[in-house]
Amino acid sequence: MPKKRIIILGGGFAGANTAMQLERKLRRREDVEIVLVSQENYMVFQPMLPEIISGNIGILDTVTPIRRMAPNVQLYLREVEQVDVQSQTVVLSPCMDASSTVLKYDQLIVALGNVTDFRRAPGLHDHAFPFKNLVHALRLRDHLIRVLSEAAITEDTNLRKQLLTFVIGGGGFSGVEVCAELNDFVRDCARRYFKLDSTEVRVVLVHAGDRILNREMPESLGMYAQKLLQKRGVEFIFNMQLESATPECAIMADGERIPTRTLVSSVPSSPNPVVLNLEVPLERGRIKSDLKLQVEGFENVWALGDCALIPNPETEGFCPPTAQFAVRQAKTCAQNVAASLDGKPQSNFTFTELGKMASLGHRRAIIRLFDKFNIHGFVAWVIWRMAYWVKLPGFDRKVKVGISWLIDILCGRELVQTGMDTPTSLIEAHYESNEMVVHQGDPQTGVSIILAGKAAVLRTDADGEPRVVAELRAGDSFGVKEFLDRLPAQESIQCTEKLDIVTYRQKELEPLLLLPEIRRSFENLRTQEKK
Repeated sequence: MPKKRIIILGGGFAGANTAMQLERKLRRREDVEIVLVSQENYMVFQPMLPEIISGNIGILDTVTPIRRMAPNVQLYLREVEQVDVQSQTVVLSPCMDASSTVLKYDQLIVALGNVTDFRRAPGLHDHAFPFKNLVHALRLRDHLIRVLSEAAITEDTNLRKQLLTFVIGGGGFSGVEVCAELNDFVRDCARRYFKLDSTEVRVVLVHAGDRILNREMPESLGMYAQKLLQKRGVEFIFNMQLESATPECAIMADGERIPTRTLVSSVPSSPNPVVLNLEVPLERGRIKSDLKLQVEGFENVWALGDCALIPNPETEGFCPPTAQFAVRQAKTCAQNVAASLDGKPQSNFTFTELGKMASLGHRRAIIRLFDKFNIHGFVAWVIWRMAYWVKLPGFDRKVKVGISWLIDILCGRELVQTGMDTPTSLIEAHYESNEMVVHQGDPQTGVSIILAGKAAVLRTDADGEPRVVAELRAGDSFGVKEFLDRLPAQESIQCTEKLDIVTYRQKELEPLLLLPEIRRSFENLRTQEKK
């Protein structure tokens, strides 16, 4: 007889723990197949992710292989393209072959979480560092080491000031913890390894509230964290949001511009597009589920984690999108799915929040326990570390992280780069009005195409005054002549209307010139450039 197939979508806290719990409950069932669909083959322990920036723990110590957590679960490393709850099928993106994979399910568990949303602020997608997974943490760490290295050797005072300015958007848990670790790391490394004056370092946190952690923590703990970070040199801009970003500055909603080459954004997440396209009841972009974690109107579809709107059994609201709720929801979901296979009674999800914790770097933290007790300082940091250390999945992971912490105390920080911040062949960029895109005499970087907006081509006269010689619009290009003739920029390009461009780097384009047809196309394009 064909096996009953349970498909779990998402490999985060909710999805991976559900797979692990189901495997334990159904390990003796040969008539059931468990499938987990995830874009990565690991689960990220996000509470410790900021410590990768400072190097307090090893690069792989915050991740656990899903195959180790649930060795008998069939893992598909794919993206979900479509889910049809009527035909009970899931369509997965192609991988090694050109065709999509279609899986039929008997039980569907949706734990896709949310995605980072940069749509509201132009330029954030191109120039801001998100902070959600291991790759984001590694890219940011590599970038920090790179800008410190450049700041140590540049003789341009304005450029050094720009390189040593770091802007973080968002004053919630993620923003505050990233800010704390980043601040400690860049100030310590600037002084110790790069012989820079740490007073030149500027770290700015931008938050829409009137204080940090205004929604997450009581005022006393929030103010403790705020004063502690201020004492360490962090600047705060309150009641303000990031409006946009360009390659060289972060732009506030009131028009203020902060020159920087490092912008980290912990903007609110948005619903996963797959979830939005599901033909199930949705509210606030989340799937409506009951206390059994069953989707309203369906007996074989379940939802949990950040993508689900689940009533909070202890309050009149809904469960918050936190790891401690997701892990407990996974246990209840696995239990109910297993019970539904045999027609047995199902149980309701029950859980009382244990507390909230935030690390502030430099061996300090804040804790709110059982919504009654406040702890801060070194003692809170010890509790924070021990609590998350105990929650790490797997004994081997606990040993590795413990050793990493000990080595960090004894030996100091590591400054090894992984190369994760190497630019790709295709670079997207956003510019605001009056910003210079290219200065006359700049080294050749590649060929650029305007996607949206307008720009002016400026040429300097004999008397040294720039004058406008052409206007560029969407679909126009610049840099072709310089690329073909291996020349520096012959004119300046200035943004006159919010501009989005894409640049193909010279290094990747040069091999194409060996093809006669391609070279002729570039020659034709050169004659069409408005200069």
